[in-house]
Amino acid sequence: MKANSPFRMTRRDFVTTSAATLAAGKLALGASGAPVPEQPAGSSFRVIIDTDPGVDDALALLFAMRSPELKIEAITPVAGNVPLDLTLPNALRMVEIAGRKEIPVAAGAKQPLLRRLVTAAYVHGQNGLDGVVFPEPTIKPVSQPAAQLICEIIRKYPGEVTLLTIGPLTNIAAALSSDPVLAGMVRSLVMMGGSLSGGNITPAAEFNLYVDPEAARIVFQSGMPITMVGLDVTRKATLTEEHVRALEAGQNPVSQAAARIARNAIEHTREHGFLAGPNMHDPLAIAGFLDPSILKLEDYYVDVETMGELTAGQTLGYSPVAGDLRRRPGMEKDAAKLNMPIRGSAPTLAGTKSSPVVRENYVPNAKVAVDVNSARFFELLIGRLSGATVPIPRASFSPGRHPDAV
Repeated sequence: MKANSPFRMTRRDFVTTSAATLAAGKLALGASGAPVPEQPAGSSFRVIIDTDPGVDDALALLFAMRSPELKIEAITPVAGNVPLDLTLPNALRMVEIAGRKEIPVAAGAKQPLLRRLVTAAYVHGQNGLDGVVFPEPTIKPVSQPAAQLICEIIRKYPGEVTLLTIGPLTNIAAALSSDPVLAGMVRSLVMMGGSLSGGNITPAAEFNLYVDPEAARIVFQSGMPITMVGLDVTRKATLTEEHVRALEAGQNPVSQAAARIARNAIEHTREHGFLAGPNMHDPLAIAGFLDPSILKLEDYYVDVETMGELTAGQTLGYSPVAGDLRRRPGMEKDAAKLNMPIRGSAPTLAGTKSSPVVRENYVPNAKVAVDVNSARFFELLIGRLSGATVPIPRASFSPGRHPDAV
């Protein structure tokens, strides 16, 4: 693929890729819930940040670059909140503001795998940063396209790289589709995306998965250890006036830049009369990776709707102990052992399918965040951005793993 050229596929390609990726994931990992070995104490964690800056993306990037626990191997912008010709320079700007010019930035996909791009400029402003203007970046992206660079880094450090995805999953799906064994080399993937409690761009879908549901389905079926940080928890992480004032009081370029973006975001929310927000969706995914004690996680089998006229991008979470299947304390483990088929829609009269069962057995493929310690999250986020030293207790800091429980 040429740099900046979109990774495009047909519907037939998508179906074939989905099946192949699922099979490869099963062979590579055996079970997606398998724990990942702990990283040695005192070492940093190799990550790639896939992003579409974006107001909260920009804050998440600054936050990550101010976190010494992370060894950021690359930043890979993708089209999403705004087009790629804005997300790419916005990412470069954040790298310069943070003084981290050594981090390679690679241009990703200009559009989703199968769909026309839908943006969220109505939230993030026409420039993606809610109208905040920073100087043009002086650094340039690397020559490799994002999907190629992702593959190269993961193959260079097999079993060591965590993907932190805070935008549509087009770049990740392109990398997986180009390298069928890549999923087995990824340490884990932590995403901001999805929701088990309704969407934000439609009643069904969260924005990142709505933009490219086919890419999201490839990722969820890949077999990688996945942590989904969705609207179920990010809606509880609302930026306040107090937070913005703390950033404005910070005496460093990162804090001042974050304060300008945050101030405009709050003013935008007020001007439009919203009762909630702005929510710090993307920074929460980074924080949950850094300090797993911030989030409560539960096992789910997650799939993504790709065919619905009104529901494309919806994340469906299957669990033998959730919703109407909740059990009395002490009986959850027994329920989890039961054979729970994964059901899809009933077959149509004109179709050839004879059963609504998609999978015979329930096997979780993701940890889903269902609750959050918001106070601890903002202590970490605002502290790091403003320049304070906010340590992470070693008892909770093991972000390279796929946590069995929090």
